[in-house]
Amino acid sequence: MFSVQVTHRVQGAVLALRGELDFDSMVQLQEAGDRELARGRDAGVVVADCARLTFCDSSGIGALLRLWQGLAAQGRPLRLVTVPGSLARLFSLTGLDQVFPGYAGVEQALAVDTGEGAIEGAGLNGPAQSSERQSS
Repeated sequence: MFSVQVTHRVQGAVLALRGELDFDSMVQLQEAGDRELARGRDAGVVVADCARLTFCDSSGIGALLRLWQGLAAQGRPLRLVTVPGSLARLFSLTGLDQVFPGYAGVEQALAVDTGEGAIEGAGLNGPAQSSERQSS
């Protein structure tokens, strides 16, 4: 089972992803992403908290990429937080770690100021990413 809980903060939105993000559940992420995109370019950063994400297949990765593309068109970043080790490894192998900046925690991801409209490319292997993170 998959769920997305959205919390709005001054800096932007936090999407808490829980469960298995796959072909059957990606529509929930797409709907949450569409609502966030409708808030417009001044709505701030979007942080996807992956701490409770137990599985993500190619459909889920595709949904994350579509959200990233939509946000990038608005000049808004998508930042991933506490990415499970197996997904971080997949991102590294495919080069997606250059697309999805990874951060150790929600507060850190919300606090990063990259300037107006900037989309940073820190990647999942930056200082915030722990190489000892194990998948659940």
